[in-house]
Amino acid sequence: MYGKCKKAAYAEKVFKAMTVRDQISWNALIAAYAQQEDVGEILNVLLEMYQNGVKPNKASLVSALDACCMPVALTSGQIIHYQILDLGLETDVMLGTALFTMYGKCNKLEDARRVFDFLPKHDVVSWSAMISMYGQHGHGKEAFRIFHEMPSGGLVPNRVTYISILDACASVAALPEGKLVHACFTEGELELDVIVGNAFISMYGKCGSLENAVYMFKRMKIRDVVSWSALIAAFSQHGHGEEAINIFCEMLENCVRPDNITFVSVLSACSHAGLFAEGCKYFDSMEEDHGLTATEDHYLCMIDLFGRMGRLDEAEKYLLKIPGKPGIVAWMTLLSASRLHNDLERGCYAAEKVLEIDPQNDAVYVTLSNMLSAAGKWDEAAKLRKIMIQRGIKKSQGWSSITVDGRVTEFSAGDTSHPQTSEIHSELDKITEEIKMMGYVPDTKLVLHDVVEAEKELLLCHHSERLAITFGLINTQRGTPLHVIKNLRVCSDCHTATKYISKLTKRTIIVRDANRFHHFENGICSCGDYW
Repeated sequence: MYGKCKKAAYAEKVFKAMTVRDQISWNALIAAYAQQEDVGEILNVLLEMYQNGVKPNKASLVSALDACCMPVALTSGQIIHYQILDLGLETDVMLGTALFTMYGKCNKLEDARRVFDFLPKHDVVSWSAMISMYGQHGHGKEAFRIFHEMPSGGLVPNRVTYISILDACASVAALPEGKLVHACFTEGELELDVIVGNAFISMYGKCGSLENAVYMFKRMKIRDVVSWSALIAAFSQHGHGEEAINIFCEMLENCVRPDNITFVSVLSACSHAGLFAEGCKYFDSMEEDHGLTATEDHYLCMIDLFGRMGRLDEAEKYLLKIPGKPGIVAWMTLLSASRLHNDLERGCYAAEKVLEIDPQNDAVYVTLSNMLSAAGKWDEAAKLRKIMIQRGIKKSQGWSSITVDGRVTEFSAGDTSHPQTSEIHSELDKITEEIKMMGYVPDTKLVLHDVVEAEKELLLCHHSERLAITFGLINTQRGTPLHVIKNLRVCSDCHTATKYISKLTKRTIIVRDANRFHHFENGICSCGDYW
């Protein structure tokens, strides 16, 4: 009871007062500490068990591993792994599943895969957990491969499996794979299964197919707050702020009570669409009309909303209102807004705050270095990059991927590794010259290197999203829409160039970047150049 109430200290007092302790009482104490993710105390209890001649069993070890599912607890998880090996339990499916889940959440995918492959047999739980792990890390291809291998092992996917594979589809915007999963169900099954139906709405939204998301929503006979929130989120991600708000109003008319997640989607929709007054109104209505207390996620939306509008003083005030201590994401949001509006002083302040929390955060160094370069402070930017090297901090590489004929192809900036590199670069150079004739002017001030103008143009024109788009143009039939995923925010020059490319080629080009979806068609983007 104390453990479930996260009162491990009380649980320990009761435990120590017991004159007779059995396996169940030891397990209960470990579970109590696991509830609080206190891995240090868990290791102490495991050691004490050995000293008292009690061997940990599956239940105690699974509880212990569950508490280690975060990078800072990796070493503790590895110690527990050694104990499992010492006890000869490494082939147990339940423990194996807990082990590779722990490694996955600690970002050790290779270790997780080794544990999975070592298991002599797998059940539907272990398969589903592996699919989920790859999906959460954006490794859609691996998730799909495992999903398609399941039937060969005589296993039938369950609800958790389907939700996991749909999340994987969403993570890499694999719409064709998502539709194949949809084909596994009859319409009647989906109309009645609200949990799987919600997963389909979310998947279609994240894969850029609003039409299918709406269709799925309308077919469902049972809808809950998650269904409505998923549809609002889908429209929000695509920049359709007013439509998202209309759905929210319809939700209220249907007497469905919104929750905190609903309001994150609504406020995000307002931010993405530049609906400033509406965003303030709905933020205030959370507590006034719905009795909900704003969380950090809601304040982040408001920081983003004010930041995009250039009202950085007010954005910072919202940041300081966050319950508890503002985290990395809050300060990074303010840093991004400072960069957008060239507020170097505030940007330096926000960067310092992030580095107080996470000294190894590569995004801070890169963003601040870019701000210094944009301000012409080349020496200071160079010093910052030198500090990164000295501290062993590496910049996260930007990439863009595109799915053609069911295969995902990934590109980085200036990529020359693809077999079609010569053709891709030649075609891209040709397209660049053609859109220049249409009025495109490369925005070379975005190239934050002290190099000559011609080299700046070349660096811009070979950004990863342009390589992916060109690959798609070469390898698909005329008129076929292109779907591209970029792991970072699309730069303003590539955004402008893609508008011209969509007009030149008469193609619909859909780009999902770190912030939202961009639908480019006939020279216009759905975001209205606001992202």
